[in-house]
Amino acid sequence: MDTTQQNSSAWDKKVEEGSRYTQSVSRDVIEKSKAGDWEITVTTEKSVPRNWFPDSMTGLKILCLASGGGQQAPVLAAAGAEVTVMDLSPKQLEQDEKVAERDGLILKTVQGDMSDLSEFEDEQFDMIVNPVSNLFVKDIHVVWREVSRVLKHKGILIAGFTNPLLWIFDDNQERKGILDVKHSIPSSTLDYLAEAEVQEYIDSGQTIEYAHTLEDQIQGQMDAGFVLTGFYEDDFGGTRIIDKHIKTFMATRAMKLNGEAL
Repeated sequence: MDTTQQNSSAWDKKVEEGSRYTQSVSRDVIEKSKAGDWEITVTTEKSVPRNWFPDSMTGLKILCLASGGGQQAPVLAAAGAEVTVMDLSPKQLEQDEKVAERDGLILKTVQGDMSDLSEFEDEQFDMIVNPVSNLFVKDIHVVWREVSRVLKHKGILIAGFTNPLLWIFDDNQERKGILDVKHSIPSSTLDYLAEAEVQEYIDSGQTIEYAHTLEDQIQGQMDAGFVLTGFYEDDFGGTRIIDKHIKTFMATRAMKLNGEAL
């Protein structure tokens, strides 16, 4: 099946339902960003440390990858960067376009798959911002390689992703407050559905997700030519039972070095 199209349609549906990650920033947030008071997230709750960015954002060429929804891209554009935002979902990109029109921002939107950046030239960007999203891609090594290709030498990748530990539990049970170890890593949403349930799941318009190993997340970046220069963890903000035991999201800052020593 075409998982890319499934996830694109599923995110369109999330926009229609008003999911948290489809709600664009307010005019007030943009006005503060224009004045230099800004922050973004690439996980769930915590803001990316300000020192992960340069002092001045003016003219910085940034790709907000799989980052539609009117959240990161408009803020960075308001802060002075030259921003392109790419996402699978047309409706997510519409959120960015609405904020840009509302608040007089210039940003470019591109519909596409994060594992195929052929739209862009080699070493086109100074920075790539990638919020939690590679769970929707089967092979994240392809993503890391493409990100490395389109980043300039010493360009910065800021990426959020899921702690694979979250995936070992039955999600429905965990939401009820029960930690029931059921799954293995790596795996996908469809791996644990009976054959008769797969089509029902697809027809319900839900996303197909992939649980990646930490080795693929961390070493995968290194294999693509990156050196990690920052790291933090995050969670659901105390709203899920697992928050009492461990952080379930991570963010990394990495620099592309093309084999050169740091």
